[in-house]
Amino acid sequence: MLGLVTDQQGGATDAAGLRGFWRRRRCPLERMTLGQLLAAFVRHPAVAAYLALAAVSALLVALLRAPGDGPGLVIAAGAALLIYPPAEYLLHRFVLHGRFLYRSPRTVTLWKRIHYDHHHDPDDLRVLFGALPTTLPTVALATLPTGALIAGAAGAAATFGAGALCMLVYEFVHCVQHLPYAPRTRLLRRLKRHHMLHHRHSERGNFGITSSLVDHLAGTYYPRASAVPRSPTAFDLGYTAAERVRYPWLAERSEPGAPGR
Repeated sequence: MLGLVTDQQGGATDAAGLRGFWRRRRCPLERMTLGQLLAAFVRHPAVAAYLALAAVSALLVALLRAPGDGPGLVIAAGAALLIYPPAEYLLHRFVLHGRFLYRSPRTVTLWKRIHYDHHHDPDDLRVLFGALPTTLPTVALATLPTGALIAGAAGAAATFGAGALCMLVYEFVHCVQHLPYAPRTRLLRRLKRHHMLHHRHSERGNFGITSSLVDHLAGTYYPRASAVPRSPTAFDLGYTAAERVRYPWLAERSEPGAPGR
């Protein structure tokens, strides 16, 4: 199925090579079809992890629930759907687009992996997925306390499981947004246009991935390129030549063969 996808040396990759697809230096989403994306997506370790965690969470709910907990558990699971859009927005805008992470040698490698590499090469599927060591603690912090307040331990499991499924949806929507493919639904087409403007025109708005609601509420939504000036830092996220002089650690890690590359 992946016969049209090339490896880092430019050679063809056939179906037999799919198993090693995610171990390549670069996974070129811009050369893939929707079918090829689906074949690769279901084999990504993060997808298996989110599905496994959702299944374990469902088992815990069944073991921990008490008679009469049903309505509370439904509310707890639904809370994840309410938590996700603002959490997605706040993390994207103030953490991933914050410059404080590359200004410390302790956090620069983390920032390079979780966002700089994605903006620098938006169509590399390998760095498009969130890294589990950062996404899973975030999901836990965002969901477990809320679920516990609503319905105790079983509620915490329900909210966490729903949060893991939200991450799964997020990853797929994000992949489709970068795929050279026109989604069939109006919602996905709108979200794709919304996100492409963030990458190709100005990274200072359109922070939502699965929803533009919080962008509308926060005043950072823009519907077309003519609505805001083009940003010169859409690809480097403000890591300009002047910043490289003051904070050289990202540049050092971005050189071929460097640690973190």
